Amino acid sequence: MPDVGNTRARYRRILRFAARHIVQTWWFELALPRLGLAKLAARSRTARLTRIAQRFHVLAVDLGGLMIKVGQYLSSRLDVLPPEITKELAGLQDEVPPVPFDAIRRLAEAELGLPLERAYTWFDETPLAAASLGQAHRARLSPMDAADTGLDDAVVKIQRPGIETIVDVDLAALRRVAGWLSRVRFIASRVDLPALVEEFAATSLEEIDYLHEAGNAERFAENFAHDPRVAAPEVVWERTTRRVLTLADVTAIKINDRDALIAAGIDPKEVANRFASVMFDQLFRDGFFHADPHPGNIFVTPVEPVTDASAPDWRLTFIDFGMMGEVSDDLRRGLQQLILAVAARDGKRLVDSIRGVGILLPSADTAELERAMSELFARFGGMGLAELQRVDQRELRSFAIEFGEVMRALPFQLPENFLLIIRAMSLTSGMCSALDPDFNMWDAVEPYAAGLLRDERGNVAQAIGQQAWSIATTVARLPQRLDALADRIEEGRLVATSPRIEQRMSRLERAAQRIVSAVLFAGLFLGGILLRRDEPAWGVTLIVVSVIPLLHAVFGGLIGRRRK
Repeated sequence: MPDVGNTRARYRRILRFAARHIVQTWWFELALPRLGLAKLAARSRTARLTRIAQRFHVLAVDLGGLMIKVGQYLSSRLDVLPPEITKELAGLQDEVPPVPFDAIRRLAEAELGLPLERAYTWFDETPLAAASLGQAHRARLSPMDAADTGLDDAVVKIQRPGIETIVDVDLAALRRVAGWLSRVRFIASRVDLPALVEEFAATSLEEIDYLHEAGNAERFAENFAHDPRVAAPEVVWERTTRRVLTLADVTAIKINDRDALIAAGIDPKEVANRFASVMFDQLFRDGFFHADPHPGNIFVTPVEPVTDASAPDWRLTFIDFGMMGEVSDDLRRGLQQLILAVAARDGKRLVDSIRGVGILLPSADTAELERAMSELFARFGGMGLAELQRVDQRELRSFAIEFGEVMRALPFQLPENFLLIIRAMSLTSGMCSALDPDFNMWDAVEPYAAGLLRDERGNVAQAIGQQAWSIATTVARLPQRLDALADRIEEGRLVATSPRIEQRMSRLERAAQRIVSAVLFAGLFLGGILLRRDEPAWGVTLIVVSVIPLLHAVFGGLIGRRRK
């Protein structure tokens, strides 16, 4: 465990790095422009930001721990940081040496409560993989555990000793830096940095809780229990604690190993298409998705010949469930609208969807963003990676710079779940393009967009049906109620209770108006259908116009109730 002196030195080193570059940025970005030297600051901006990112890269590799995760996290914050920083940090990996085996042994034995030789028949001292928060070793289960689980080979993940203290120190430093930056009006008006740090803290604390990861692995496996395309490793709960995680060894062909896939008779293009489809299923069907689907976390596992000819002869096996994302029902509906907007290449609808998800503040002026989105769809819409590579790079760079300036000028910030979605989709797109240079994410989205459109139409039809039934019921009862009212008047039994009469008459009036609207809609719509073949322009016009009375017939009752 790190001693107090080392943790204090670590804390101060992080703060010194942040303070130095905050002051430097303040001088170039705020002070010099006020002195009339804005062009001088602009000329050196790219090189200066690149140097900052490079120095942070060195700091992160030297300190390890959570700093590497910070770099990886920041590399995906395209909404907050300029491309000079995100590009440099995108290559930041877990470049840390493994922990000496003696320290790993002590921690594992303390967690499991018995020597490794008793917990496992065999344990490889050389780590299979080493990361900033922990490392993995191959092992073989004891005969008793093997008999209980039906497994033999296993992979054991063990936390780095003292990592919890390091995470606490790093988070304390990050909270302090976020407090400094939140006092800068320019930053505070665009990004809620303290909230951002807390989002990152929650994700990081979940990653070092292996019981949480084990639960995620089982939940993921349950979601795909009846799907032969996907598999996940079984958890060996008898040998799992908060800091030690034992899983079935499911090592197979890495998803990005094209040569090995081809040698096994597996088409990389099919892998790309299936991988994209599985990731979309996680997002839009399950609402629970793998947020870190990089090549080291996904294997292609050949399946032994089976009697069912329809079953796939290979499957995708996911591992490492420390970073998972959840999509709430509201966010899922917002994402569905985003996909529909993308499929329709509709810039305005896309901006409205972005606002609806909560990314843009209500006060944001989106005129420039709508223009940029429309230009994006008009020029590059529907292009895959291979097609984009044939576009003039100067044109791409010019558009990227302009688009980035528009995005950074707006007051918005990606919610945590949305950040994980973007991370997952970015990794998915990159992986699929590496497997298949002609892979087109637009084509992968279209089947889901078509399904969403069918659902959307079904919901509209259901709403129309419900409203039509309500109107029909009212119409059927209307003569009887009017006769009863006339009888009461003739017999002198009509009691005037003003509020109730007014309410009922208002309801009858609205019902009558909605009946008229429904009849008008039917007439215009059917007329448009009949004219569409011989007079397409008039037919389409009538169909479009019929939407107005349709909306009144469906929603007129709701408007009336709100006015009350």
